[in-house]
Amino acid sequence: MRSTAEEEHVETQIFSVPAMHCGHCKAAVTQELEAVSGVEAVDVDLDTKLVTVQCDGLEDAALVAAIDEAGYDAERVAA
Repeated sequence: MRSTAEEEHVETQIFSVPAMHCGHCKAAVTQELEAVSGVEAVDVDLDTKLVTVQCDGLEDAALVAAIDEAGYDAERVAA
């Protein structure tokens, strides 16, 4: 169980990944992001092509690089 102080550091980052279209895309992106230290949760919405990442103080570049490793271009759209 997390303490309140730890929960305050978790932030939400949302990325547009327009090339995702199937379960394989979703699995590949999720797997790469979950491998990044500090990522708490990943939600991939294939309908909107958005990836929501709950993370602890990570830079955009680290998350974009992970999505790139999965084979997709990504752009941050919201915080």
